[in-house]
Amino acid sequence: MKTLGEGEARGGVSILHALGTGKGCSVGVNLLTRVKLVDKKSKNLQDEHKLLDSVIKCWKAEGFPLPKEYGWDIFSEVPIGQGLKSSSALACAAIKSLNSASWMNLNDFEIIDLAVKAQKEAGCTITGSIDDTWGAMAEGWKLIDSTKNASESVISEGDIEHSLCVLIAIRGNRKRDINVNSFKEYNTLFDKALKSIEKREIFEALTTNGMGVAAANDDDEAIKICNLSIINGAIAAGITGSGPAICIICYEKEVEALSDIIKRYDMDLIKTTFYNFSEEEI
Repeated sequence: MKTLGEGEARGGVSILHALGTGKGCSVGVNLLTRVKLVDKKSKNLQDEHKLLDSVIKCWKAEGFPLPKEYGWDIFSEVPIGQGLKSSSALACAAIKSLNSASWMNLNDFEIIDLAVKAQKEAGCTITGSIDDTWGAMAEGWKLIDSTKNASESVISEGDIEHSLCVLIAIRGNRKRDINVNSFKEYNTLFDKALKSIEKREIFEALTTNGMGVAAANDDDEAIKICNLSIINGAIAAGITGSGPAICIICYEKEVEALSDIIKRYDMDLIKTTFYNFSEEEI
């Protein structure tokens, strides 16, 4: 089987859910998704939303070329359906593989806009996920206006300390559908998180946003775990995306104590770091 093109993107965690204010903020973490465009058809058990079909539909709608026969080879470290931006990572990596195979030379803005269109087409996003898609493509955090195209969407941005640990508690399947109206009931929390981002208090925003998402989802367990994490040394803790995964930010010395909290709830735990381009060059 011959590789025609290849692309990579990363999962991420939420700092601000776009349903709360119309503005979203995510940051990439070192959970890799790699997609290869190959010269033979293949089944993709990891693509439950048929997102790759939507990627192809959007690609063809732009008039871009496709091989006569092709398939996909997917490798991903990003758990699906947890709020860790698996769809954004898959869409970006797939479009990057098409881009490399066809020599279209699309820039990041064009790739992000196509990835957002594909996610909307597949029905795997409520907000459009442009903030998540930025997180899949770029390092650092970006506050995004979800109503804008990629080239006009960045309101503010910044770096995050790369020595920090990112602990992710995996909590199984989502137990309820997302209720948009429930998010509106907790606007005060989301507005507070937005104001924290505007003051560049990113970790305070992550925690406040996570509490807002937990309240909107009536998720008392998440609130309890986040509070325990903060008490035991975490810098920040909150639900990522619409959940159910919980993101905990800490220094290495706190990892053992915080991991014990997650184990107490019999949850799987992923330890990673924030994504940094420079690490790829080491």
